[in-house]
Amino acid sequence: MPEPDPIPVFDGHNDMLLRLYKAGSAEAEMRFLDGTPDGHIDLPRARRGGLAGGLFAAFPPPLAALDLDTGMARARYDLPSPPTLDLAPAQASTLAMASILLRLERASAGALTVCRDVAAIRAAMAQGSLAAVFHIEGAEAIDPDLAMLDVLHAAGLRSLGLVWSRPNAFGHGVPFRFPGSPDTGPGLTEAGKALVKACNRLRILVDLSHLNEQGFRDVAALSEAPLVATHSNVHAICPSTRNLTDWQLGAIRDSGGLVGLNFAAGFLRPDGRMKADTGLDVMLQHIDALLEALGEDGVGLGSDFDGALVPAVIGDAAGLPRLTEAIAARHGQALAEKIAWRNWLGLLERTIG
Repeated sequence: MPEPDPIPVFDGHNDMLLRLYKAGSAEAEMRFLDGTPDGHIDLPRARRGGLAGGLFAAFPPPLAALDLDTGMARARYDLPSPPTLDLAPAQASTLAMASILLRLERASAGALTVCRDVAAIRAAMAQGSLAAVFHIEGAEAIDPDLAMLDVLHAAGLRSLGLVWSRPNAFGHGVPFRFPGSPDTGPGLTEAGKALVKACNRLRILVDLSHLNEQGFRDVAALSEAPLVATHSNVHAICPSTRNLTDWQLGAIRDSGGLVGLNFAAGFLRPDGRMKADTGLDVMLQHIDALLEALGEDGVGLGSDFDGALVPAVIGDAAGLPRLTEAIAARHGQALAEKIAWRNWLGLLERTIG
């Protein structure tokens, strides 16, 4: 008897483009298409694990290398925030990662499709093509006058994280601190508030992951769209600055928004440590808490593949069925499918169209 097909997954966040950008070669891009032992995602492993689509992030990396996994393996930590990234290097890296995504689409012979609306996502999934939505994690590539936003939107940008965990022209990200509160500084700048309004106008999803508490409050007051945290977890279980408090979850629920479960071990474990021996049980504990806080329509997955250390029991994209099957065993097949992909597509229909 052949193995049943895995539950499809639409993933709210991965950093595969950053991994390929750092590799810096056409060969690395071809290995993504053909299969590679590197990182968490390539096309063959995506197919084996049921990864059908997701938000593919362009993250402008710090100019100096960071070793967050080592710092976050300690029992307590308060890591210094990377310095603000200037516009020119941020634009160069972001545009380079956008180019990688477009090249992969051309080279894949239909195996990967860059999608600009939900109709395109559904069509790609129906054809077995990996449905990639262009996302930016940290808006450093956008000038305060927002001229670059129109260019990026024309290139396919449909989802934008205002900040990563460093300040920029638009707002302030949370530092990597455990234990800690997301209440870590001031809110959005005037340019940040203008960016939120422009994203609403262009139907670009505004991602609240990495944003501090006051910035979150500012977006909640300004935005006309559902509130979304693409890859964040529950602060009451793991009191990291990166996780969402009860009031934040309530605001997301009241807006008809969504939270994607982050697989990064340090944002899952109650002890906050970035360790691979993290079990499915704690992932399911976060799922249960998100369901209680947000309801059945407000929970998705946001793996952070290729951007974080994930539980060894998952390993990479091919290991996704271990989680989706565990969710189905706990909550039933229909709800597992909602969490795995249906909720994301419903949310995107209400945001990007």
